[in-house]
Amino acid sequence: MASTVTSEPSTNSPASSRPGYGQLLRTRGAWTFLLPGFAARQPFAMLTLSIVLLVQHTTGSSGAAGAAAAVPGVSMALFAPYGGRLADRHGQRAVLIPGVLLHTASGVALTALALAHAPLWALFAAAVPTGASVPQVGPMVRARWGVTLKGSPLMTTAAAFESVTDELTFVVGPLLATALCTAVHPAGGLLTEATLTLVGGLLFAAQRGTQPPVTPAGHARVEHASALRVPGVRVLIVTFLGIGSVFGGMQVSLAAFTESIGEPGLNGVLYGVFAAGNMLSGIVCGAVAWKVAPQRRLLVGYGALALAASGLWAAHSVLLLAGLGLLVGMCIAPALITGYTLVEGLVPAGARTEAFTWLTGAVALGQAAAVTVAGQLEDRVGGGAGFLVPMGGTVLALVTLVALRSRLVAPVRERTVARGVGHREPVAVD
Repeated sequence: MASTVTSEPSTNSPASSRPGYGQLLRTRGAWTFLLPGFAARQPFAMLTLSIVLLVQHTTGSSGAAGAAAAVPGVSMALFAPYGGRLADRHGQRAVLIPGVLLHTASGVALTALALAHAPLWALFAAAVPTGASVPQVGPMVRARWGVTLKGSPLMTTAAAFESVTDELTFVVGPLLATALCTAVHPAGGLLTEATLTLVGGLLFAAQRGTQPPVTPAGHARVEHASALRVPGVRVLIVTFLGIGSVFGGMQVSLAAFTESIGEPGLNGVLYGVFAAGNMLSGIVCGAVAWKVAPQRRLLVGYGALALAASGLWAAHSVLLLAGLGLLVGMCIAPALITGYTLVEGLVPAGARTEAFTWLTGAVALGQAAAVTVAGQLEDRVGGGAGFLVPMGGTVLALVTLVALRSRLVAPVRERTVARGVGHREPVAVD
């Protein structure tokens, strides 16, 4: 991450120059938002797959399942950044409480409509508020780390830890959703997701002590300029769209593949292997004291991701798909971690929650487009054609990233402040 210079060391900053996970987790107040935040993150890991499995069960169509699962992804991508901006302006609690209540109610309504074999347009109508109200707990946790660790070398470790946490949910979530939908009831995944959102979201909102402070109204115009105005954020959005295409393409294509071989229960296992690779590489990335510039790390990591994803369409056995899925997962974490780390240098503090939600929303939008296209390909072509979606998405994003890589260099933001009588010196501002 391109660093900024602060005038004084933060009182919250650990002293070690080689920070690790243990040091990070000893940060005062960290566990108060990490534990409930983990439960409230499950919607992003369970929602799409739960809808795919439920609608596929009620309609028998991968295309219909993919289309129904895409709607909340698009809705989330459109509304999440505005939720992030509201959280920056009015506080996270003010956004979370009504959000989790709406998400729970609309998720239950979507489940009831699917079980009643309602027409697809009715499922779409219920899916819009379901996606729009997905609580953006991941970005909110990252914003809390930014306040707690301001000026600390632990920020890179925190970015890696958050990526690992995200991927842990993608290990637990798909396995849980698949087990509930196949072994308990087709609606079990979606109902459990709604329950975890409600309980985890309300507990997270109750942790006021670690909530980022709201910027005074007089500073709102400066501090709350949209994160989308930062050129580097727009480049990262395209990059994260490609990552979303991997998630969505693999969810639908793995479900179609395991269904075709008569082993639907293997879907969660294969997707869990993919997510486990992501999590393990994230742990390693966070433990390394990187000397390579984050811009270069992103280019190299994303190139490896595009290369690995390009081989998925040719795999036609469980073992080969598991091996390639593990490799693809291992390539995703470095790109995610580096992208989130770059935000710290590119975006002012007052707009970081919004920036994080733009990236999360980009993953959701890429995932939504991928499940739609992959579902149609599996219905009309079959034979693993849906795996072409991760390849296409990552290659297009890589071309954009290479062409616009210069925009990822953090700007120098300085202001002049008084340092004693008659003495002034420039310091960096977040």
